[in-house]
Amino acid sequence: MKIAVLSRNPKLYSTSRLVEAATELGHEVRVCDPLLCYMTIASQRPTIHYKGEELTGFDAIIPRIGASITFYGTAVVRQLEMMGVYSLNESVAISRSRDKLRSLQLLARKGIGLPVTGFASSTKYTKDLIKLAGGAPLVIKLLEGTQGIGVVLAETGKAAESVIEAFRGLKENILVQEFIKEAGGSDIRCFVIGDKVVAAMKRQGAEGEFRSNLHRGGNASIAKLTPEERSTAVRAARIMGLSVAGVDLLRSNHGPVVMEVNSSPGLKGIEEATGKDVAGMIIKFIEKQAKPGKTGTRGKG
Repeated sequence: MKIAVLSRNPKLYSTSRLVEAATELGHEVRVCDPLLCYMTIASQRPTIHYKGEELTGFDAIIPRIGASITFYGTAVVRQLEMMGVYSLNESVAISRSRDKLRSLQLLARKGIGLPVTGFASSTKYTKDLIKLAGGAPLVIKLLEGTQGIGVVLAETGKAAESVIEAFRGLKENILVQEFIKEAGGSDIRCFVIGDKVVAAMKRQGAEGEFRSNLHRGGNASIAKLTPEERSTAVRAARIMGLSVAGVDLLRSNHGPVVMEVNSSPGLKGIEEATGKDVAGMIIKFIEKQAKPGKTGTRGKG
């Protein structure tokens, strides 16, 4: 097969591992920076070009679209879908998962366990919003934040009010969520491919840090999941319409709760923690699924 990896940096661990795995399995692979792609939008013959040449003949694409380029990156994916190219994760599913509020609403609608979450535009009723989210301590998140950036733990009601008012003063949209204290600064990253969790790791935040992101100095170890956790992760990915996803769970007193569903989960942490060839599993999944014109997002929203 001829596969394109849409990635801004071919030297990134995840990108290079996907190229390596695909090459080992006998496929032709090309890394394309989505921001250097440009397109003609036409009903008869839509085209996409890259560095002065037309991109044709691809059987499948693997989108590795960073959060900062979601709008343009998904436009490139959508154009390739219009041309009948199979996309590992489709444009609508990527957009859906990137919108934290929208994704939580979709998960809630399907009965997935979530931390109690509040959202508001005005700061006039901040105290009531804090109360609805379970009161302090609570977590305040920027809707556009990634890798733990823009996430604050407010220990008291007064601190929460100050942070919320500061963020809203900057015209930022935020979520207010209950703090799952029993998680102890750790979460579970479940790596879902198709309808199966193929690998899972426990991420533990650095000492004194409530965020468990590896980018924030956390460490990872292999995790053993319960049947409920596996089911929750697979269902969350399916609701988003994602074939490949990193589903982040917290272990709460009332069962697993989903914090986020990531459409471009990194491979480095999960492969190192579990010793599994996750990149190879992704390519083998594409081998089974990729067929000309096989697009059309699963799920709704």
